[in-house]
Amino acid sequence: MTDAKDVSSLSFEQALAELEAIVQELESGQAPLEQSIEMYERGARLKAHCEARLEAARLKVEKIVVGPQGAAERSEAADFA
Repeated sequence: MTDAKDVSSLSFEQALAELEAIVQELESGQAPLEQSIEMYERGARLKAHCEARLEAARLKVEKIVVGPQGAAERSEAADFA
């Protein structure tokens, strides 16, 4: 695992892969208690990082509104709800 300070430098895919590995390790119950706590804390930071990356991506996505003639008239923020 990498240091806590590098979480912000990870891509979404890297952070998610590491988070999945941590979840598997914690679910196995094989890690000692102190290591499990450290892994859980790292997992929480990775989860927050992934959520922030997803939110940033969501804000970048725009919906293109097409007019009656088939031409793009404007763009609007995407509505994911």
